[in-house]
Amino acid sequence: MKLTSSALTLAVVLSAPAYAADAASGKLVVYTSQAPEIAQQTIDAFKASYPNVQVEWTRNGTTQLMNVLQTEMMAGDVKADVLLVADSINLGALKKDGKLMAYADAPVGNISPNFYDKDKTWFGTKIIATVIAYNTKNAKPADSWMALTDPQNKGQVAVPSPLYSGAALYHLHTAINTPDIGWAFYQKLAANGITPEGGNGPALKAVASGMAKYGVITDADIIRAKKQGSPIDLVYPKEGASFVTEPVAILSGAHNVPAAKAFVDFMLSPQGQQLVAKQGNRPIDAGVAAPEGFAPMDSFKLLTLDSDKAVADDKEVRAKFTEIFGG
Repeated sequence: MKLTSSALTLAVVLSAPAYAADAASGKLVVYTSQAPEIAQQTIDAFKASYPNVQVEWTRNGTTQLMNVLQTEMMAGDVKADVLLVADSINLGALKKDGKLMAYADAPVGNISPNFYDKDKTWFGTKIIATVIAYNTKNAKPADSWMALTDPQNKGQVAVPSPLYSGAALYHLHTAINTPDIGWAFYQKLAANGITPEGGNGPALKAVASGMAKYGVITDADIIRAKKQGSPIDLVYPKEGASFVTEPVAILSGAHNVPAAKAFVDFMLSPQGQQLVAKQGNRPIDAGVAAPEGFAPMDSFKLLTLDSDKAVADDKEVRAKFTEIFGG
């Protein structure tokens, strides 16, 4: 059963700590790449736990939000206090430039150090794996990334663009540093008439509608669509799946630091992680169960990425990607 925004909020309120309401106040500005409905649920649940905080939020693709931030930084007028975006590469670049605030006391006791910055400038909130989606009516399961480049799939693979989507950017960096995938994957996609564009949403719609046989899409999106009746399913490829953690971070110039810290606290708290699960995602806290439909973590391979290397190589990687696809 699909929960409404108000139902999700009520569920979180019932488990919210009694002291939370007095912890922060004032205006908090959040920039997020979450889907609009999910973002509204997140903000509503946070406000229910911290009713003295007034939240203004802006939603866009991660790359677009980074462009907005860069423009604001150049003008000396950064509006956001908190970022909640798809990947740590963009946040790593901001950290490198001294634009993120360290939060030493963030509640990370139930989270693996693999899922947050060692200097505690950003913190993963969920585990979102990028996998192979397929239309169950017109395609057979494919268990390998390279299978998508088969000539019989010419023009039939929906791929989000790393120039728009944070998850796609993380997948690009992970793939090119995985020997069994590499740049060859993207070069063969291009030769097969595939043009990456947009984010996971349009790619999901293309596969679910049958316009594309396959897609390079995040697992949570596929599982939600399948539960809602779409003819779509997923495979965790044998080479492994990249993953993002939708990290939350406080900007170094945050106007309301107490409220910003409260937002981080909420996202990492048991009630915040329960909300993640209710929204149909795999929580970052291993003590909170993933929703039905998610494969056990030990049943597939997660591909790791050197985030610092990705930050250093990002400009060059984006340029090569653009060259391959004629952007």
